[in-house]
Amino acid sequence: MTTYVLTVSCRSTRGIVAAISGYLAQKGCNIVDSSQFDDLETDKFFMRISFVSEAEVSREEITKDFAAVAAPFAMDFNFHDSEHRMKVLLMVSRFGHCLNDLLYRWKIGALPIEIVGVVSNHFDYQKVVVNHDIPFHHIPVTKANKAQAEARIMDVVEQTGTELIVLARYMQILSDSMCQKMSGKIINIHHSFLPSFKGANPYKQAYERGVKLIGATAHYVTADLDEGPILEQDIARITHAQSGDDYVSIGRDVESQVLARAIHAHIHHRTFINGNRTVVFPASPGSYASERMG
Repeated sequence: MTTYVLTVSCRSTRGIVAAISGYLAQKGCNIVDSSQFDDLETDKFFMRISFVSEAEVSREEITKDFAAVAAPFAMDFNFHDSEHRMKVLLMVSRFGHCLNDLLYRWKIGALPIEIVGVVSNHFDYQKVVVNHDIPFHHIPVTKANKAQAEARIMDVVEQTGTELIVLARYMQILSDSMCQKMSGKIINIHHSFLPSFKGANPYKQAYERGVKLIGATAHYVTADLDEGPILEQDIARITHAQSGDDYVSIGRDVESQVLARAIHAHIHHRTFINGNRTVVFPASPGSYASERMG
């Protein structure tokens, strides 16, 4: 039996759940997991349903016929085939901890995605990428060629059918145009010391100030630098006995984990942008294993 995921967002009102569940039952579908959230401040409704088509109805047919159900509620909806592996383009500069972590998770099947390529403005990780049989695109960026470099990146996106860009410590600022064109489709990771410790060596700055918590934040990229809707965060506690090098090592580990969790949520359609915030439904205990293995 084919498994699908339905995502829905619309204005909150009575009868949405009944309409959706009734339609799926009529189509011979059995719901296996469901999450929903009503935002009382914005009056918006969000829902994610995982279901199996016992009647083997195609995604095209389910989508077409659902339009009549969605119309009265002005739903923004999508049906996703759970077997589809999202096409992901990774971007990296000179810090490779997140890249290496994602490659490993991808290789063992813990992150069920199709990595269509890696873009970098340096050659540091070319060999690592090529050894994984993944296309490597060296696109240098300078003040003089920034527009041309970004155009080349977008060419890669279009040629590969990229559905998600992951900035795995890519240390270049994307243009407003690219952020808008790929809205909700670019995820970035950075330390959580902002705005206190900006610029170079934030971990060194944190060490010198005796910071007791190290954190990381993964968020969708917007035109406002490092201010996009947050997807995932985590922290690690630090003591006075740890060195500046410990800060860096612990920080990189937290960054890698947070980024992987954010990507995992996105590729399984558990994330919704809600203004400046996000709604992120957790993976249920019964569904996590199937999500993990794709």
